[in-house]
Amino acid sequence: MSMGAMKESDRAAAVRVDAPAGEEQTLRPRGADVLRIGLSRAGVAAADDAGQDGAVALPREYLGPGRVTAAEGGAIAVELPGGQPVAVEMALALPYEPAVGDTLLVIGREERYYAIGVLHGAGRTVLSLQGDVAVHARDGELSLSGDKGVAIRGPELEVQAGKIRMVADAVVQKFTSMYQRVSALLSVQASESHTVVEKTAFTKAKNATILTEETVTVNGKQILLG
Repeated sequence: MSMGAMKESDRAAAVRVDAPAGEEQTLRPRGADVLRIGLSRAGVAAADDAGQDGAVALPREYLGPGRVTAAEGGAIAVELPGGQPVAVEMALALPYEPAVGDTLLVIGREERYYAIGVLHGAGRTVLSLQGDVAVHARDGELSLSGDKGVAIRGPELEVQAGKIRMVADAVVQKFTSMYQRVSALLSVQASESHTVVEKTAFTKAKNATILTEETVTVNGKQILLG
């Protein structure tokens, strides 16, 4: 069947393959090239086959996943599904630092490739803003969570709240100096209490009561009463 007798849709779905001299030219479906190169969109134009080394040429247009193979000093290289390594530029709304092994959403045309999304990532997102920054959940609740933890760092931390509730399996506090002032009641309930003061301990109260169900032990070189 000649090219003139083909339907317009058939002509668009096939590409011409040059045959050796003296042989008739044949038609090959474009879909075979699309699957072999690994393009994610059918109908995207692909480059001609590479030379004798058997490598697959880069697609002229691409939209799909790319696995990060190198990420050093801001230079990012990914591998397309066909096995072709290409350099990409990060084009995300947030500054993301990809790690080797991440899967990025890559778009490219004419050897220019950009990462526009993160499909699977283990890298780091760093949001650095100049000046004062305020985060406000209007008519809602602000929640911060991390699967591996939450860290807050700063030269000074101020917390203002009507009520503070903390629930934890263990709490470790280390201070150079600590000052507490409670205007109403300070109540501590514990299974056991152990207090160690390296130097002097001073307790002052208008009234004091020590009540135990069993034994009270007072041990010291000197005990002064009155």
